[in-house]
Amino acid sequence: MNDEQRPYTWTSADAAGLSVFAGLARYDEVASGAIHHALRFTLQNSETAFTPPASHWAGNSSNPYAAPMGMRVRLQASYDISSFPPQAQTILAALKTYGMIMADNGSSMFITGEPDNRWNNDDLGTLKSVPASAFEVVLIDPLYTPNNVPTGPAPVISSFTANPQTVSPGQPVTLSWNVSGASYLVVSPQAGAVRGASVIVTPTATTTYTLVGTNAYGRSTAKVKVTVQ
Repeated sequence: MNDEQRPYTWTSADAAGLSVFAGLARYDEVASGAIHHALRFTLQNSETAFTPPASHWAGNSSNPYAAPMGMRVRLQASYDISSFPPQAQTILAALKTYGMIMADNGSSMFITGEPDNRWNNDDLGTLKSVPASAFEVVLIDPLYTPNNVPTGPAPVISSFTANPQTVSPGQPVTLSWNVSGASYLVVSPQAGAVRGASVIVTPTATTTYTLVGTNAYGRSTAKVKVTVQ
């Protein structure tokens, strides 16, 4: 719905709290000749810290040089990629422009791609020859640790109502709400992510609807039951 990130200290399928899919190298993009986004990568060690867009840490090292989750690195513009085969060259070109973001603990300097039988593994294998020293770290600011992670109030749900609240199967019901301080809202089941202050649903059985409001500091919920007779 917007550019808001997950709440501070929340994880996801990635330890960094990021979207896995958004950072994958995908064959269709490579086949088109260009990738227009940063890629996800992993490192063996990380510190107990994160930098946006990451929202979570999974520190496993006390080494002062360990990286924070969300750290972005970029392939140096001077690094010569002309001798690399086509698929690898397209990926390396993206790393010069958009870089890659540390998303989880794992094999060091490991980029993740979407599974596809059309990948040329020999072509991709040449990426292993690129040294870590060929990358530069993009400015890390801000850096959040357990000592300075931002805190604040979760969204306030003043009301969440259904009109009418008793209906026949398939009759439309308007769910309405009054919420302040939310970056995004979700109504479940049926509606999903929503905008504005109302949505129409058509329950076929008695259903309890849940409104979830989320911002950078947390989540608030409210429920309303619609009886189907």
